[in-house]
Amino acid sequence: MGGGHYSSSSRRRSRSRSPEDRHQSSSSRNHNDSKRRRDDDHDDSRRRDRERDRDRDRDRERDRDRDRDRDRDRDRGRDKDKKESKKRETSAERAERKAARKAEKKANASLLLSEEARRSAAEVSFYSADSNPFFDANLGEKFVWGKKREKERKEGLTAEQARKKDIERAIESKQEIERLNQRRGEREEQMRLREEEDMRAARMAESAQMSAWIDREDDFHLEQAKKRAEIRVRERRAKPIDFLALNLKWSQPPLEPGDEGYEESLEEDEGIGLEVDVEEPYTIFDSLTLEDSEELHEDIKMYLSLEKVEANLEFWRSLLIVSSSSLETLRTERAIGTTAFAAQLRSNASVKAEITRLLSGKNYDQLVALQNQVQRKLSSGEPIDVEYWEGLLKELVVWKAKAKLRDMHEVVLSNRLEQLRRKQRDEAVKFKDEVKSGLRAAAAVAGGDGEEDDGDEDDMDVGDDEEGGFAAEPWDESLEPVSFERVPDAFRNCALVDPAEELAKLYALRRTVVGTRFVAKPRAAEAPADASTSGVNRQEEEIYQAAVGQGLDAEEEVFNLEADVGRSSYNWEDKYRPRKPRYFNKVHTGYEWNKYNQTHYDSDNPPPKTVQGYKFALFYSDLIDKSKAPTYRVIKSKDNTETATLLFSAGPPYEDIAFTIINKPWEMSRTKGFRASFERGVLQLHFTLRREYYRK
Repeated sequence: MGGGHYSSSSRRRSRSRSPEDRHQSSSSRNHNDSKRRRDDDHDDSRRRDRERDRDRDRDRERDRDRDRDRDRDRDRGRDKDKKESKKRETSAERAERKAARKAEKKANASLLLSEEARRSAAEVSFYSADSNPFFDANLGEKFVWGKKREKERKEGLTAEQARKKDIERAIESKQEIERLNQRRGEREEQMRLREEEDMRAARMAESAQMSAWIDREDDFHLEQAKKRAEIRVRERRAKPIDFLALNLKWSQPPLEPGDEGYEESLEEDEGIGLEVDVEEPYTIFDSLTLEDSEELHEDIKMYLSLEKVEANLEFWRSLLIVSSSSLETLRTERAIGTTAFAAQLRSNASVKAEITRLLSGKNYDQLVALQNQVQRKLSSGEPIDVEYWEGLLKELVVWKAKAKLRDMHEVVLSNRLEQLRRKQRDEAVKFKDEVKSGLRAAAAVAGGDGEEDDGDEDDMDVGDDEEGGFAAEPWDESLEPVSFERVPDAFRNCALVDPAEELAKLYALRRTVVGTRFVAKPRAAEAPADASTSGVNRQEEEIYQAAVGQGLDAEEEVFNLEADVGRSSYNWEDKYRPRKPRYFNKVHTGYEWNKYNQTHYDSDNPPPKTVQGYKFALFYSDLIDKSKAPTYRVIKSKDNTETATLLFSAGPPYEDIAFTIINKPWEMSRTKGFRASFERGVLQLHFTLRREYYRK
């Protein structure tokens, strides 16, 4: 009943629905129907696809079976034909077929490389037969052109003819390669020769440029050496080589007005070096020690390597000969001793005097002629004293060098005197003009006749007192010598001189001056320089004496324990002579009453004295740069830890100086006596050593 009631009620609701509700229900029903139809169509299409796949697999299987049957039938027919052919081939045909196959293999083998060649080719190749990207197992074998062989067979060529043709073609290729290699070798040889020629030309140009540079460098070093010699002579610290170098400076004739370098020559210091070296150059070796002679010998070699002028080279060669002889004598004296050398000279005095008598007074040409005579005598084979004539020949070489130096020195003196005479004439003319101008001014002031004076100016003599208008000075009575009735006490210790002997000495000195070739004019600048130098030395001496005059306290001692700092070189050695400063140092000693000494010592048995401090006073009065104070520093010793080195350094012309002191800390407080000052050219350094306290 319920079901029927439900269905009836549903029908009633459907009937009672509005038209819009009925339209919606119908559209949903249509949509469900279309969906159901699409699902059915999709199922049908899938079913048809499955049937089509089954048919295709069936057809493929059928075709595979058909192909298998066909292949089986073909193989069966081929086997049947083979059996029939074997049955039909005779023994003659088989032999012919094998012979043809063997001949073909032989022809192919002749074109292939041998096993060893294939192995070597495979080894040197980038790829090997086993491993290559081409998967070619025959990579190491020779390539056989199969198409070409086939074409040759079609053309009717036999294997032998083809091989001969290949051999001819290979020979032609080889010849062409050889020609190409020959032309390449010729081109490479030409390029090599061209490069060698270019390199040779470049080396020659570089060598020429380098030689020019070396020449300019040698000229520069020579010029610098001469300038250093002038500076050292001007500052009174010259070496022996400096006098020789300046002696050679005047070997050329003096320059005339208008010549290049004439103005510079006028500005040079007059008489530099020649006022002390008017003798022959070789006489400088007479007063030298062995060390000085060795140094001079090396300096002569240096100038000989730098000089380019032939005349100067002859000068240095001659000096080198004389220097070698002097060195040999000094070394012999050093080797055998002074006493033995003097005895040897006394034993050979007669022979030496005879050789000197024979060679003295001869010029260079005569000495050359005598040398030739001695050489002929030694080579003649006559019974002679060989030792004597060899000694004479050896002395001849030295005397020849001295004669050449003497002749060159004559030229040097002549040129120098000519230059000085010309300079004195120029100075006289200049002085004359100054005197004339002064006289004209005096005449104008006096109101004299100017026209008459002008007419007589050209004939004026500077030394004429009447024309100059100068009157003689009146005699001063104070110039009269004082006569004494008795000899004063101040003159009692003077030496007695005979008037006749004094007059004879005076005449002898005057004759010496007259015979002298050149008398140097004293330098005007020397007096002030000497005065200032003496003033500085006097000031330093006063300060030093004042420091020494203070004396020493009871616990002070003089301290002069210098430390060896070695030989140092300074960049100002060429200008100033290095020297050590003067000093007056004190060391303060005393007893140290620490706990240990108080326990073990007393006033009757005091402990050992210890160094408690130092007072250094170093005098640098000639310091060039006085704005920079000298410095000091402490250098600790590696070998001995108890001592240290106190090094003082200053500028030119002073060397470094060092002292050995106790290696202890310093008391740097002024209240404990520390002082470091530089005043009036005196460096003072006072310090005390720090006390060590004894602890149990």
